[in-house]
Amino acid sequence: MARPTGPDKRQHRAEAPADQYRAPALDKGLDILELLSNAPAGLTRAEMVRELGRSQSEIYRMLERLVARHYVLRSLEGDRYSLSYKLFAQGARHPPLKRLLAPALPLMNRFSERARQSCHLGVYDRGDLTIVAQVDSPDNWGLTIRLGAHIDLLKTGSGRVMLAFQDEAARAVMLREHTGHIGETVTPPSFVSTLSEIRARGYWQGESLQARGVVDISAPVLGPEGALAVLTCPFVQRQDTELAPSLHDVMKAVRGVALGLSVS
Repeated sequence: MARPTGPDKRQHRAEAPADQYRAPALDKGLDILELLSNAPAGLTRAEMVRELGRSQSEIYRMLERLVARHYVLRSLEGDRYSLSYKLFAQGARHPPLKRLLAPALPLMNRFSERARQSCHLGVYDRGDLTIVAQVDSPDNWGLTIRLGAHIDLLKTGSGRVMLAFQDEAARAVMLREHTGHIGETVTPPSFVSTLSEIRARGYWQGESLQARGVVDISAPVLGPEGALAVLTCPFVQRQDTELAPSLHDVMKAVRGVALGLSVS
């Protein structure tokens, strides 16, 4: 480990009394994760060595472990590293997810009662989306998705909305993780154009690619840096009653719930 010099050394000595329980290997890993969190385009190993003041061998060994555990992604060229979404996905399983679900479930139940449709909430998880909340239609008819199910990032309204409401760097990470997990070629020009249209419109509405006769309506739950989750209603048109809300009304209701859950 390189010894701090100059001002850094003085700071190191000043902090030493309070820093009684050191774990150098853990510190190195956290240093790398924190550095990459502020580098949307990623960094080369040489850049990390320079920024952290550590040796090539220290950075190399730690990076290899972080890549092996999927916390860090290596570029296809092999010379640049960036954060994966694994930490985000793990955090979503704990208090942050609970903070999302606490207000979401009452709003989703109210939506379902009024719209007479089912709905579900998905969050990003290592190349796909995971359903973290699901509310059934109060009627006998409706399409539901199992809680905890993994749904495709590219071939669902939920996944497309998640991608549409990310910046380029975050979207690139999601697509790279999806490609690595599924093994398919992604992002033709027409798909990128579709994402731009979704972002401009503010939501997705289209025929389901999984179930015939179902129209997916998906809207983003937004945070300061993009979509945190996606709320989706798999709209089923009722033919036995004229009292069920229309597709247009349900779309407005989905967007209203998603907006109510968004944070600035």
